[in-house]
Amino acid sequence: LTNDYYMGKYEVTQALWQAVMGSNPSKFKGDYLPVEMVSWDDCQEFISKLISITGRKFRLPTEAEWEYAARGGKKSRGYQYSGSNSISDVAWYTDNCGSKTHPVGTKQANELGIYDMSGNVGEWCQDRYDSYVSSSQTNPIGAVNGPLRVFRGGSWLGYTRLCRSSCRCYGTPNWCKDNLGLRLVLSE
Repeated sequence: LTNDYYMGKYEVTQALWQAVMGSNPSKFKGDYLPVEMVSWDDCQEFISKLISITGRKFRLPTEAEWEYAARGGKKSRGYQYSGSNSISDVAWYTDNCGSKTHPVGTKQANELGIYDMSGNVGEWCQDRYDSYVSSSQTNPIGAVNGPLRVFRGGSWLGYTRLCRSSCRCYGTPNWCKDNLGLRLVLSE
């Protein structure tokens, strides 16, 4: 990655979504809970409105940006989960969540001070889903064509293997679930 970007410290909360969109689609209600039940298409509409309000260049992260941040960037200690090899330290997942989301930032942050990248809700990425190419790439942006979009990060509904920083998932752009939300990136 050669482009500078800022990754949101927290998943987008219901309070922020409500302030921008005027509604809250989430199943689990609470201002400081991550927004969920949002499709990739919904996220694009939210980002578009946020840009018009703020004048800033917000977007979803590319899959490469997301994974780099989840792994701790240049400060990485090589953890299996974002910030620890002990999943319970950093993630709300199926074994400890009580079948619901939790307020953002209530588990330990990773090496970059970013929270909930291994659990709570999965996070939509900008990329289309396809197999990785075998050659090295600079600033990869995923597949050029295809109907599926990537989401990363495990969730309250995920088992430990689904919460690893390396785990990839995908869905159609109109698909929404109560364990799927977003995190913003700000480009300079």
